[in-house]
Amino acid sequence: MLKLWKTIIRAGEVTVKYPFAPLDVCPGFRGKPELNPEQCIACGACTTACPANALTMETHPDDNARVWQLFIGRCIYCGRCEEVCPTHAIRLSEEFELAVTRKEDLYVRATFRLQHCSECHAPFAPEKSVALAAELLALHQSNPAQVETLRAQANVCPACKRRAALEHRGSTNVHYYIEEQA
Repeated sequence: MLKLWKTIIRAGEVTVKYPFAPLDVCPGFRGKPELNPEQCIACGACTTACPANALTMETHPDDNARVWQLFIGRCIYCGRCEEVCPTHAIRLSEEFELAVTRKEDLYVRATFRLQHCSECHAPFAPEKSVALAAELLALHQSNPAQVETLRAQANVCPACKRRAALEHRGSTNVHYYIEEQA
């Protein structure tokens, strides 16, 4: 019996006192996803990559908003959202205590403003996404006039760009095509 007590004393603390003491998690632990809305461009890559459909994104043109939403009740903590995010705005934290008393507390939301087309004034993309695209295009240009042209083009919706391209092409190529067919 004395030998048993000596062994127990030498072993020390072998159990974790959780939940009365904090539990240390291993490095690389995948817990609750956290979004940094200042860094997010609302591109939707995370919503496309989520296999559990825990992430959703809805566009509300009437409210001039794109709403990003995470439902923690569906999340399987796979980390795909963190892997595909181009701006590293979403990451898996070490938080694992996610019990709530109301279902509404399992939702995390962020709202982003939409960019309006400079031609037709219709909303077409998140402002942050358009601004990032314009900045990336401007980085590769040395001519200041081209930089301003690129920034102006970034504020035009795809439908207006397509219409302008067809009108430009139509002034020369369409007539040639019609004459060939006749």
